Amino acid sequence: MFDNRIKIGITQGDTNGIGWEVILGALANPMIVEICTPVVYGNRKAAEYYMSLVDAEDMQPLKFYYCSSAADARYGAVNFVEVGDKELKIEPGKSTEASAKAAIAALDASVADLEAAELNAVVTAPISKEGMNAVGFEYTGHTEYFEAKAEGKATMMMCSDILRVALATIHIPVQSVSQSLTTESLTSQLVQLRATLKSDFGVVEPRIAVLSLNPHAGDGGLLGSEESDIIRPAVNQAYEQGVLAFGPLSADGLFASGEYKNYDTVLAMYHDQGLIPFKTLSPDGVNFTAGLDYVRTSPDHGVAYDIAGKGVADAQSMRNAIYAAIDIVRRRENYSRWSRNPLEHFEREKGRDVSISLKDIPESDE
Repeated sequence: MFDNRIKIGITQGDTNGIGWEVILGALANPMIVEICTPVVYGNRKAAEYYMSLVDAEDMQPLKFYYCSSAADARYGAVNFVEVGDKELKIEPGKSTEASAKAAIAALDASVADLEAAELNAVVTAPISKEGMNAVGFEYTGHTEYFEAKAEGKATMMMCSDILRVALATIHIPVQSVSQSLTTESLTSQLVQLRATLKSDFGVVEPRIAVLSLNPHAGDGGLLGSEESDIIRPAVNQAYEQGVLAFGPLSADGLFASGEYKNYDTVLAMYHDQGLIPFKTLSPDGVNFTAGLDYVRTSPDHGVAYDIAGKGVADAQSMRNAIYAAIDIVRRRENYSRWSRNPLEHFEREKGRDVSISLKDIPESDE
C-alpha cells in the first residue's frame, strides 16, 4: 500500500562529495513521491550545480517545491528546505570549511523538524568527519550525533537483504576497543538488539551471533581473556533475559563458512571486524542507527571525493537507505499497535510449573 504521508528528511551531506549526486539519482524516479514525501535539506546552489552535470538522457532534472520547513511540505512533491550560506562555493573533491558547515546546517535543520514531529525519519548523505570536526562538530559521526539528540543508546547497524551487522563499538581507535567492552554494556546491547529486530525488522524471535574479539575466539585464553571474562558472560546474561544470543564466535569462521546466514544479525566487537565482511557481501547496504526513538538511515559509503562531480556515483545505496527508512517507520508503527495490549504470558513462560493432575480438571456436567 502506498503512503506518501510518511515524511522522509534527506540531508545533503558534504557538498563537495557525492552526496548530491546520489540524492538526485535516488529521487529521479517520479514514483518516489508515491511511497513517501521527501524533504531535502541543503544548499540550492549546490543542488543546481550537480543537476547541471546530469545527462538529460539519463535523468530529467528534478523540480523542487521550496518550503521553509517540513511542516510546509507538499504531498506528491520533492520538497526542498534551503539552509546555510546561499553563496556557497562548490569545489567537488575537496574538503573545505564551507562544505563542512553546509553539512552541519542541513543536519541541524532536519533534526529540528524531527524533534518537532514534522518528519518520520531522516536519511543522511555522507559527511567528512575530519572536515566537520575541524569546524567545531563535536561528534565522531552521524550515529553519535543522533544519539545525543534522541532518547536511547545508539547502535550502528549495517543492513542488507542478506546480512545485518551491529557494532559493539563504533568510531574509536582499535587500541581502545578492549577497554571499552564490558559485560554490562554488551548484555544491554543484546537486549536492545532483540527489541530492535522485533519492532523495526519484524523478526519474531531473533537469533544473534556474537563475535569474539581475539583470533580463534581467544584459543582458550592463549590469545586473550576478553572472551571468557567479558563476552561469554554477556551472552549468558542476555540469554537469561530471553535473548537468543550465541557466542563468542570466531569472525573468520562465521563469515567464511556462510554460517552468518543462520542468524538474524551479527554483533561485531569493532568497526572493521563487522564492516569489511558486510561491505564485501553487501555493496549497496544501508547504515541504520538502531536503539533510538528517531529513525535514521544512510548509504553505507563515504563522501568519495575521488569521483565527486564526475557523474559516476551509484545512487543504489542511497535509494536503499530511503526505502529502509520508510519500511522501518511502517514496521515500528505496526509493532507498536500490535503490542499495545499483549496477552498475559503462559505460566510456563514465567518459569513456573504448570503440570496439573486429574483432580484439577472440573467434572463434566454430562
